[in-house]
Amino acid sequence: MSCIYSNKGRDAQDGEQQVGEEGMIYGEYLMLDRVLGAQRMLSEANGRAVHDEHLFIVTHQAYELWFKQIIYELDSVRALFNSSQGLDETQTLEILKRLHRIVLILKLLVDQVMILETMTPLDFMDFRNYLCPASGFQSLQFRLLENKLGMRQEQRVRFNQRYSAVFGDDPSAVEAISRSEEEPSLAQLVQRWLERTPGLEAGPDGFDFWGKPWRRCWRGSTRAAAAADTDLRRKFLLNDVAQRREVFDSVFSPDTHDLLLQRGERRFSYRALQGAIMITFYRDEPRFSQPHQLLTLLMDIDSLITKWRYNHVIMVQRMIGSAQLGTGGSSGYQYLRSTLSDRYKVFLDLFNLSTFLIPRDYIPPLTSQMKIALAGSWGQPSSEAQEDEDSLERSVEASI
Repeated sequence: MSCIYSNKGRDAQDGEQQVGEEGMIYGEYLMLDRVLGAQRMLSEANGRAVHDEHLFIVTHQAYELWFKQIIYELDSVRALFNSSQGLDETQTLEILKRLHRIVLILKLLVDQVMILETMTPLDFMDFRNYLCPASGFQSLQFRLLENKLGMRQEQRVRFNQRYSAVFGDDPSAVEAISRSEEEPSLAQLVQRWLERTPGLEAGPDGFDFWGKPWRRCWRGSTRAAAAADTDLRRKFLLNDVAQRREVFDSVFSPDTHDLLLQRGERRFSYRALQGAIMITFYRDEPRFSQPHQLLTLLMDIDSLITKWRYNHVIMVQRMIGSAQLGTGGSSGYQYLRSTLSDRYKVFLDLFNLSTFLIPRDYIPPLTSQMKIALAGSWGQPSSEAQEDEDSLERSVEASI
């Protein structure tokens, strides 16, 4: 593959090799001798080559290459968010592009499980013993990916010991894990950004998103319920309104929100959740269009990782059943199934935004003065952002 900007060989016949052309050839540039020579079949080394072991190795190597690309994109997005001056909004489109790229890679990884499922359980059994104690649980890059997204230690299902203990014999891996836990994650950076959402405060012209529309909504819902044609239906509807209002009250009560945070039912701060709600309600406004796309992509990433986990769980159950231990000593299927719960969703609060939707008719239109106010900057980050920015820069440099 010659450089498209080279003037050499322009008159050559199609397919003629450009002998002597400066620069690397295709195989050298991609280091294919190392990549294509990295499939070491242990069954072959033990005198009995098992055909499907090659597929198993190539599939997991492909996973690791894509994990590397996801981490590369994720680090760049975090660096763009983590500025002491706040997010440069001219970079928002670039962030959307890179998050969308992560989404497409994850879609590919979800479908890649089907290729591995062309291997039957008996085929896998032919070489499974050679894998011990190697296990996908020992994928350093996947743990880094989780941490960089925002997975916290307290959210993880316990696996005999701390999850990073499996890397105990590799000091560089332990250091990378520790660094990924300490540096600001994407979830933390997004939370700080949401806390600065413009329009959360009442405007000078009477615009107050957190007051009038919600009171109107409850009055309308209560009147509609009270007008039901039967006592039974009226009782049911009024009870439904009361229950929904109790849920909505957590948006107006910092104390209730903090209690939900302590119970693990919320992840974002009180103000960050309010910012996400406002972006969702006013997503059709130019000011909030790209922020809404960003929140949607974050949910897509969470959803696809959950789908990948699910496909992996089903494949493991199909291959080894639900009773056998995993090759790395975990409980296998039982452990993997436990990772499908909401505790493993990093952006759980974004999925629950629909809980707080109210009919469009109750959402107050943005006033002209508020639109002018929204045209300003997104707000300034907190004083701790500079320290996190320096930490993140060092981390990204180290990973590169």
